[in-house]
Amino acid sequence: MSIQKTYEEINEKIRHGEAVVLTAEEVSQMALTCSPEEIAERVDVVTTATFGAMCSSGAIVNFGHANPPIRMEKIRLNGVPAYEGLAAVDTYIGATACDPENPKYGGAHVIQDLVDGKDIELEAWGKGTDCYPRKHIKTIINKETVNEMILFNPRNAYQNYNVAVNSTSQMKYTYMGNLLPNMRNATYSTSGELSRC
Repeated sequence: MSIQKTYEEINEKIRHGEAVVLTAEEVSQMALTCSPEEIAERVDVVTTATFGAMCSSGAIVNFGHANPPIRMEKIRLNGVPAYEGLAAVDTYIGATACDPENPKYGGAHVIQDLVDGKDIELEAWGKGTDCYPRKHIKTIINKETVNEMILFNPRNAYQNYNVAVNSTSQMKYTYMGNLLPNMRNATYSTSGELSRC
């Protein structure tokens, strides 16, 4: 292919708001009438990933330091356990994490609530050290008060997931969404145009 663009050229177009960004689905449609060279000339960036729920889905959140500071060794977000081993005030909340007291609410709900700008109760405990003397904190956070939130979803760039249905007469609450009784709905996750099965 004779058309080549460097990262620097594309990043410069992005900085100036001139980059042409299409989804993989849009490029697939374009390929019905355009050659690869024409697509490469017209399109600067092709987005490919999705954020459907998969077992690896989650979010990394940096809360920022409290005063006095705490090294969070046990973390709950709206009652849902979050992983505490990243740094003093960082966590990974998995989409499939579940509140043992409220199994209908889990990590995916916390992530959605954060993205939607809703308030989340953060409760964390630590042993207390000279650098991090606080042993407990209970406060409200939201996307305006945290330092950083990063959606993390490694499998959605390449993998299809099983379709989930519910053949029973009872509602089923799963990490792939609520499944209506008697197979009245189906949920699934896919990497879309990258994985045609």
